[in-house]
Amino acid sequence: MNSTERCAMPERLRNHHGEERRVGVEIELSGLGYDELVEHVARLLKGTPELESRYVTSLETDAGTFTIELDSDPVKDLDLADERLPESIRELGTHAMDVIDFAAERIVPLEIVGPPLPFSRLDLIEELVDQLRDLGAEGSREAIYFAFGLQLNPELPDLEPATIVTYLQAFAALYDWLKSRHQIDISRKFTTYIEPWSSRYTDMLMAENYAPDQASLMKDYLNLNPTRNKALDLLPLFAHMDSELLHDYVDDPRIKSRPTLHYRLPDCDIDNPRWHFSTVWNDWVVLEQIANHPEHLKELRELFREAQTFSFRNLTRSWRDTTEQWLERRGYV
Repeated sequence: MNSTERCAMPERLRNHHGEERRVGVEIELSGLGYDELVEHVARLLKGTPELESRYVTSLETDAGTFTIELDSDPVKDLDLADERLPESIRELGTHAMDVIDFAAERIVPLEIVGPPLPFSRLDLIEELVDQLRDLGAEGSREAIYFAFGLQLNPELPDLEPATIVTYLQAFAALYDWLKSRHQIDISRKFTTYIEPWSSRYTDMLMAENYAPDQASLMKDYLNLNPTRNKALDLLPLFAHMDSELLHDYVDDPRIKSRPTLHYRLPDCDIDNPRWHFSTVWNDWVVLEQIANHPEHLKELRELFREAQTFSFRNLTRSWRDTTEQWLERRGYV
C-alpha cells in the first residue's frame, strides 16, 4: 500500500465555500541535530530554507511554507550579551552556546510545523515522516524525558455552532478510545498540557438537548476549561470566532486565531516502524465520520450517558471497551 492509500479521507471534504478543507500538522521529534533536520526536510520536500532567527528556519515548498524550529522560546531567544546571564557564561561566548546547543538538541524537541494542507495532500506528510524515521528520527518512547506529540489542526466544514457541537460530542465520546491508541508513552501521560475536558463540561455537552448558540457554546466551554492545555484545544477556534469574548476568560499571546480544532493528544512515535502519520490521521477520520452521521452520533451519545449511570454492568466494563465494540459493530474499525 502506498502512502496516498494509507491516509483515509472523510466524506465531508469541502468547507462552506466549496473549497477543499485543510489541516495543519505539527511534528515533534529528536534524534537529529537542528541543522541536520533542516537539511533533510529541505531535500525531501524540495524546498529552499531560510534562517529567520536562532533555531527558526522557514522552508518554502510547492505545498506552502514549513517552519522548522527548536520548541523552546528561552533557547531560541538566548542572547549571550544579556546582562541577566551569569558573567561566567557570557565570557565563554561561543563555547557556552555550543554546550547549550548540544544539551538543547537532546532534551528539547525539534518541531516541524506544516502549512495548512488540503486533505488530499497528506501523502506529503506520510512520506516525510516515514523518511525521517529511516534517517534516525526519534519519538516519545526513546527517553523518559521525551514527551513529543503529533498535533493536527483540521479546518472545520463550517463554523455553525451546531456543526462544532457535533465534533466536540464525537471527541468526548471517543476520548478514551483515542487515548488508548495514541497516547502510549509514559512521559506524555504525566504532562498537564493534554488533559481531558472537565467532566462537568462533558456532561453538559453530551446532554440530550444540548444546542447552544455561539456565545453560549464559548462560555460553557471557557467557564470550565479556560486553558490551552487540553487534548482537544478550542482556544484557537474561539480566537477566530470572537476574540473579545475569549479574552474575557483567557489572555495568552501563544493562542493563534484559526478556523480549526487543535488536536494535541497523540504521541509522536516516529521511531516505531509500525507507526505512521496515517496511524493518527485515520483515527481522526473516524471522529469526522461519526460527527457527520447524526444517527450514529445520537446512538453513541446515548451509550455514553448510560455508561455514566451506576450499574453492575458499568462497574465491570470500561467505556473504552464499549466504544471499541460499538465502532466494530458499526464498521468504523
